[in-house]
Amino acid sequence: MAVCDITLLELTTLASKGRILLGLSLESILQEIEARFVVLPISSRACARAMGFPAAYPKDPADRIIGATALVEGLSLITADRAIHRSKVVHTIW
Repeated sequence: MAVCDITLLELTTLASKGRILLGLSLESILQEIEARFVVLPISSRACARAMGFPAAYPKDPADRIIGATALVEGLSLITADRAIHRSKVVHTIW
């Protein structure tokens, strides 16, 4: 299982805004993710793919990079984002 590196920033942002509550320190959570998952870097292939997404896909750059990374790596995306699900650009779970 893998996560895109920008996902770590997304988690940090959500925690700092109080949108998610963590039982441990943010640093501990991020270290745990790094220990349990392959952290995939943003690649040129993912950037190019993200810019070609249709208008139905969310405009948020982080969402586009995460989705494009899943596509170029041949992975399904675990997300609760309804707009991503509806776009049908990337195979989603959850």
